[in-house]
Amino acid sequence: MCKDKKITGLKIKTIVKIPNMEEVTHIYFVPGMAADVSIFEHIDLSKDRYQTHMIPWKIPEKGEPMDTYAKRMCAEITHENIVLIGVSFGGIMVQEMSKYLKIKKLVIISSVKSKHELPNRMKLARKTKAYKLMPTSIVSKIDNWEKLAFGDFAKKRAAMYQKYLSINDKVYLDWAIEKIVCWDQEEPIPSIVHIHGDKDIVFPITHIKDCITIEKGTHVMIINRARWFNENLPKIISN
Repeated sequence: MCKDKKITGLKIKTIVKIPNMEEVTHIYFVPGMAADVSIFEHIDLSKDRYQTHMIPWKIPEKGEPMDTYAKRMCAEITHENIVLIGVSFGGIMVQEMSKYLKIKKLVIISSVKSKHELPNRMKLARKTKAYKLMPTSIVSKIDNWEKLAFGDFAKKRAAMYQKYLSINDKVYLDWAIEKIVCWDQEEPIPSIVHIHGDKDIVFPITHIKDCITIEKGTHVMIINRARWFNENLPKIISN
């Protein structure tokens, strides 16, 4: 903005600088397999600096390729230079989505960066195609789903999982299990940020390389360790 200022008969233009408004960063979140976007309900970032958006799961077409599905998920994004954050299978999905987007930062939580970080039981399931035998049609309660998909979770947590893991559509579950077990990513995407708990029993940290390790963090730390994420995500995003 310019103002005219007269000095001894001369008209001189002086520059009035307007303070720069800090640009708002748009953050898009994708939840874990079968999870509702409510898993992010405790994430509370400064609204002056960040605008958060949640991308819920879509029911896939039968046999839909991962890349086609990822493009459909990308259709929910209406900004450029975004931050993409995914949890568990959502971490795999945001990596696939990032191949079709202009992003500022890619962050995965409680997930894997390549097929080499998958646990041995999933690698074996891929070789034997045992994942095709999963009785997903009988999944109607979350404690059943825990046993079928994730292994031995403590019973006392069943109520919490019942609240957050709400997608029990058979087509979706069959598709998601196959896409996790058969994911073909060979090398990690450059500059990806990986946050992982050392008590994660779905993706044990013994198979994980190059991550920010959260002490006593479990596979559901996005829920029960939300304070850590509220304190540290801004620093991670800005670095």
